[in-house]
Amino acid sequence: MLVSEKFIRSLVEKYGRHTVYTDGGKWYDEACNISRLKHYLHSSLEKSLMERVNQPVFERQNRMF
Repeated sequence: MLVSEKFIRSLVEKYGRHTVYTDGGKWYDEACNISRLKHYLHSSLEKSLMERVNQPVFERQNRMF
């Protein structure tokens, strides 16, 4: 949890306070509460669409290494 809290805190310092949307990892909820940020979960449809859009990027990266 400490890692996610530090990560979110660094994003707040760099980009300001915004609503956080995540995939449902329980550590994000607690980290957002500590940072006083609104936290919402993506629906399963949204997660599926994002994975589909990002899949070519991941495949390209795997081919490079």
